[in-house]
Amino acid sequence: MTVWTAIVTSQVFAITLRILLSIGLGALIGLERQLRARSAGIRTNALVSLGSCLFTTVGVYTLAAGTGDPTRVAAQVASGIGFLGAGVILKQGVSVSGLNTAATLWASAAVGTLCGSGMEAAAAIGATAIMLANMMLRPIGAAIDARRTAQSHEAEGIRYTLEVKCLRKDEQAIRALVFNALHQPGFIVQSIAASDLPDDLVVITTVVATHMSSNIDIESSIETVITTPEVLGVKWDAEQITAVD
Repeated sequence: MTVWTAIVTSQVFAITLRILLSIGLGALIGLERQLRARSAGIRTNALVSLGSCLFTTVGVYTLAAGTGDPTRVAAQVASGIGFLGAGVILKQGVSVSGLNTAATLWASAAVGTLCGSGMEAAAAIGATAIMLANMMLRPIGAAIDARRTAQSHEAEGIRYTLEVKCLRKDEQAIRALVFNALHQPGFIVQSIAASDLPDDLVVITTVVATHMSSNIDIESSIETVITTPEVLGVKWDAEQITAVD
């Protein structure tokens, strides 16, 4: 009876140690999240780690009794935590937030599973790795995003659709005039075409892209076209583009 009591006592001590370790490691992971004002903080990560530890402990001790499979328990924990992770992911338009928090919860579950399996050292190393990944990779990711945003802004430009109306007999001369006015540094002539109108009129449509962001720039460039007597009308529309193609 004394031996049995000693065995039970040692098992209870081991389980208690694993539970406390899972709570502590989960809380450490959650501390970093809470300091950054994320939705899943100390309590959430600690509970996720604790729950994973408890489920895994059940698997470990039922295996000892010859009736369980801890690997199946771990697999179910990994899949089940996905529902909790989905709850912290938010989508607003094309922006998605909460992915890193969800991944942290998933990783906290892994730490708890290691604790429940009796792999305390691996659990501690894993928790440390999670915290380092969240803290050290964040500025690297921010720097990459900032560089990509800067490149995107540099690539932004304006696409103008210019329509010039004239008589059909003046089409060739006006077409050449428009092309020469826009064929200069800073402009990319993408297309130029003519369409017939009633009363022997023609509209010459030119699509041009530029890094310039003001209608004054395009207007000054086509001043010679506007002031040409053979030109009966000029109209243009501007459209913002993300890349000059």
